[in-house]
Amino acid sequence: MIKKYTIYIFKYTLFILTLITFALPVNSDMSVEEIIKGRKALFSKNYSTAKKVQALASKGDFEKAKTLMIEMSKNYKILLEYFPENTKEGFKTEALPIIWEQKDKFNNLMTKSSTDMIKLTKVIEDSDDIRRTLTQLMWSNCKACHSKFRAPH
Repeated sequence: MIKKYTIYIFKYTLFILTLITFALPVNSDMSVEEIIKGRKALFSKNYSTAKKVQALASKGDFEKAKTLMIEMSKNYKILLEYFPENTKEGFKTEALPIIWEQKDKFNNLMTKSSTDMIKLTKVIEDSDDIRRTLTQLMWSNCKACHSKFRAPH
C-alpha cells in the first residue's frame, strides 16, 4: 500500500514538474507546435483523470478522488494560457476558430470548469447521487467545451 502511494506521489510530482515547464507558453519561447501539443496533452490528461475520479468516487474513495479533482482544477487554469493567437492552426489542432472569436466565453468556461472541480471536492461525499453530481460539475463542462469549441472527431 505504501509503495503504491509512493508511486502515485512520484507520478503526481513528475506531472506537476511537467506542468510547470509548460505553464506559461504565452510568455515563453515555446513554439506553436509545443503549445498546441501541450494543450492537447493537458486536455487528454484531464479526460483520463476524470475517468479515474468517476471510478474512485463511485467506489467511495473520496480522498483520492478529491486530490485528482484539484489537479484537474489547476489544469483548467493553466489551459487559459494555451490559446494564443498564433496557435489557431496546425499540428492537428482540434480547436475551432470560435475559441479566439469568443475568447471571453471560452475563458469563462475554463474558469467555470476549474471552479466546479473545487465545488465537487466539497459536495461529493454528501451526494445522494454521485453519478448525477459528477455529471453536473464535471462531465457537463467537458460536453459544453467539446460541443462548442472542439472539432468533431
